[in-house]
Amino acid sequence: VMLLVLLRARITSSLQNRRAELFKMATATSSGVTHGRNRLAKEKSPYLLQHASNPVDWYPWGQEAFSKAQSEDKPIFLSVGYSTCHWCHVMERESFESEEIGRLLNESFVSIKVDREERPDVDRVYMTFVQATQGGGGWPMSVFMTPDLKPFLAGTYFPPADRYGRPGFSTLLHTIAHQWKTNRHRLAEQSAKILDAISKALEGGDLLGSERVPGAGCVQRAYETFNSQFDDEYGGFGDAPKFPQPAILNFLLHLFARYPSSPMGERALEMSSFTLKAMANGGMHDHVCQGFHRYSTDTYWHVPHFEKMLYDQAQLAAAYCTAYQITRDSVFAEVTRDILLYVSRDLSDEDGGFYSAEDADSQPTEGVGHKKEGAFCVWTQQEVNSLLPDATPTNPSQIWADVFSYHYGVKAEGNVDPHQDPHGELKGQNVLIVRGSLKDTAHHFSLSVEETRELLAKCRGVLFAQRQKRPKPHRDDKILTAWNGLMITGFAKASQALGDDAYLKRAVRAASFIKGHLYNAEKGVLIRNGYRDTDGTLGVGGVEGFADDYAYLIRGLLDLYETGYDQQWLEWSVSLQDKQNELFWDERKGGYFNSTSSDPSILLRMKEDQDGAEPNPNSVAAQNLWRLSALVDKQEYKVMSEKVMTAFRGQLSDHPVALPEMLCAVINHYQSPKQIILVGERDSDDLNAMIKCVQHLYIPNKVTVVHHPGERSYLSERLGVLSSMKTQEQRATAYVCHNYVCTQPISDVGQLTQVLDARKKV
Repeated sequence: VMLLVLLRARITSSLQNRRAELFKMATATSSGVTHGRNRLAKEKSPYLLQHASNPVDWYPWGQEAFSKAQSEDKPIFLSVGYSTCHWCHVMERESFESEEIGRLLNESFVSIKVDREERPDVDRVYMTFVQATQGGGGWPMSVFMTPDLKPFLAGTYFPPADRYGRPGFSTLLHTIAHQWKTNRHRLAEQSAKILDAISKALEGGDLLGSERVPGAGCVQRAYETFNSQFDDEYGGFGDAPKFPQPAILNFLLHLFARYPSSPMGERALEMSSFTLKAMANGGMHDHVCQGFHRYSTDTYWHVPHFEKMLYDQAQLAAAYCTAYQITRDSVFAEVTRDILLYVSRDLSDEDGGFYSAEDADSQPTEGVGHKKEGAFCVWTQQEVNSLLPDATPTNPSQIWADVFSYHYGVKAEGNVDPHQDPHGELKGQNVLIVRGSLKDTAHHFSLSVEETRELLAKCRGVLFAQRQKRPKPHRDDKILTAWNGLMITGFAKASQALGDDAYLKRAVRAASFIKGHLYNAEKGVLIRNGYRDTDGTLGVGGVEGFADDYAYLIRGLLDLYETGYDQQWLEWSVSLQDKQNELFWDERKGGYFNSTSSDPSILLRMKEDQDGAEPNPNSVAAQNLWRLSALVDKQEYKVMSEKVMTAFRGQLSDHPVALPEMLCAVINHYQSPKQIILVGERDSDDLNAMIKCVQHLYIPNKVTVVHHPGERSYLSERLGVLSSMKTQEQRATAYVCHNYVCTQPISDVGQLTQVLDARKKV
């Protein structure tokens, strides 16, 4: 009975100095003697290093831990999280730093710690168990399992002691240790039943070839659901907490591009653009140090969970610059630049890769007090007044702080609702939010809009400098191939939309970094991640890439090719696509498994069934295959794209809102690709003008080839049609084709715009 109750219970100055600090934290004991207290001190993951000085005898995921559990006949306690996870920090502070809880774990369990970002395959298997038994999940994830890795009890965060009628972690450990000794067969039976149910659910569905790609009706149903969920007052979908959900925004922008003159298309653009502006004005957007926090705890986009994730920056940068391509509204361009400034400054490795995240928690003052969420980001009215004392240009009795406080909602008592601050960490503090407009603020202080804009920019500069003096939050310097692929897309798309070659160069550096450091050319496989060691050298992880590493990077490389037209990136993307097909393809039912079949410790090979904070690798792969088919004229890629969508037919038909990114692939499937071939002399002004024209527009069903007559290239050897395409009257010439059946050649940029811009045809 107790087990059933428990089962239901829900539960950096420089990079080198920062890594050295983590290592010191990992190896220092209370006596000051520096020696590792557990095996995690030898790991590279920032998350594992954070736990290396715990009194818990942690093991990393691997055979050493499994063998110990088997030889000593002990259950395994698996704890999964990531280095910027707020509640992971809380559980560590409350439980894993406790000598008593450490003793309980060490006596009766073999304890394993896993970084979910490093091992998403492990995380996904056991998170499925958590969700099946608890109705939801999250991190930290806490799983108890047999020595043969079969889970029998799971949850998320547990408080250290009994609280509010719920068992604490200590009680839980005592109970499970007792049950393991006296009632083990019941635990094994319980585990077997649940795992069998999960396995059968995964085995369900149609065999490959028995169905076809879902009809366009699933797109309509998804739109209708999003429209019904839309918050017309504050933007976003549903109630608090509100997440950025870039996959939904991407779908709506794509829908507008497909049906620009229809009421559905216009509403799709309205919902997406309104939400993007609301997020940009809200406290989820860091108005001083740029970038976006993870999500908003309220419906107003005001009080965020303060961690910053690379995958959010990447996908939001792409969404904002797409909105700019469609609307030409400068707000979207400004926010795109804002995000990329943050990533370039704070999440960039010196050799070209991108780091994973920044923590939500930091010390309010150097060396004083424990870490608090948001301490690096929030302000008191007194601080703002003291930092911005200068008089405004039109009224000596008004100071900069008055204008800034009015515009960003700063109040003497703080502007955070106590209901959004359960731990009292933000009492008297202000999270900056724009509730009015620049014009409103200018009018209120009798300033011009331009004067107000310049004054607020100067104010933000002053506050930025002040924030650099505060203790900085921990930065997770893991370099994940998958998330770097997403960020390459962000920079490449921004280069296209904003016409800034600096963004293209940054994307090229990142792609070159991945190819040079996280790619085994001999085997043709990607490596999941890399790290910076304490001496500043780059360390490479020992885990090969997963399906998301391939899918996200391939998309990034395709976007990179269609930005700078360097065919090496297209050629590499084809090689990686073939390797993804070899390693992850499900021959029986289609689609891609998340992991390969090579690791016996992974009990279930799974496929993501939704687009979440990160897109489903299958959603991205379906679009990659479609694009590659159109670019290199390889029909088998198109067939595979169709098989991916067919594999998810049930979800697309019954619950299409779960897969908005894949719906973009469905839309493209029912449109023939628009192949735009630009022919001209390399680096000529007329060819560059053609390229700029194409990149200026958002055309989600297009692929672009740039051909230089007389030059041999990867594409010229694969596309015979290119040999017949010439410039007209010695001017750069465009051919707009469908399945390489082309229109008459176009040599005028204005005419090309008319042909490509769907809105100009209405």
